[in-house]
Amino acid sequence: MGNVQNYLEWALELVRLWSPKLLTALILLVAGMWIIRLTTRATARLMTRREVDASLRGFLRSLISISLKVLLLISVAGMLGIETTSFIALIGAAGLAIGLALQGSLANFAGGVLILINKPFRAGDYIEAQGVAGSVHEILIFNTILKTPDNKTIFLPNGPLAGGNIVNFSAEAKRRVDMTFGISYSDDIQKAREVIRALIGKDQRIIKDPAPMVVISGLADSSVNFAVRVWCKREDYWDIFFDMHEQIKQEFDNNNISIPFPQRDVHVHQVAAA
Repeated sequence: MGNVQNYLEWALELVRLWSPKLLTALILLVAGMWIIRLTTRATARLMTRREVDASLRGFLRSLISISLKVLLLISVAGMLGIETTSFIALIGAAGLAIGLALQGSLANFAGGVLILINKPFRAGDYIEAQGVAGSVHEILIFNTILKTPDNKTIFLPNGPLAGGNIVNFSAEAKRRVDMTFGISYSDDIQKAREVIRALIGKDQRIIKDPAPMVVISGLADSSVNFAVRVWCKREDYWDIFFDMHEQIKQEFDNNNISIPFPQRDVHVHQVAAA
């Protein structure tokens, strides 16, 4: 009977000692879970307003939630008197080992996050980066997929892509078409300029503001070069570029304006036999 009494007193003493800690830890756990839920919801709303990619939103929300819950559990364990130093050191060592093993993948992941948040380009944009160019087919977490005009598929790792130079040809609604046309030194410069301006004026795809520019850009070895600069909608860029070259060749021919091409004179000298 004495042993039972001793066990009962020991249990009551244990409850008396641990009840405040258990109650405080329980309150902290419940309040912490509630705060974490509010935080993840607020983060999700912020990412939605920033138009972050849907797949990235879900991943980041889960990552934030799990990280905060791990910190909360460690805090609760510390309040209960559980030694957490070794546990934290173990998590840190495991994280370091994983980070070193996945260094390249983590860099690509970070690059993907930056691309999806900052949006230097979107799906469908035509870009040039890392020495290649193509239309953005898909933006993934670890790489970006481009489609070239001749239907090749290019996989670009997001780490170098996010940290390098990116030329986005589709970012602006208007683009300038730069062209150069040469005429012979014997041709009439003013007449050639009028022919070019007439073709520009007839093309409804060319934007009149900013005004088109037709100027002499250089006196080459065998030609007087005109620099022609016109503005258009980005989707009309290549059509105007190709059409203008064809039409100017035809109009130059119709107006007896020559387009010089490289020529070489060969002089043959005969030496009389001795």
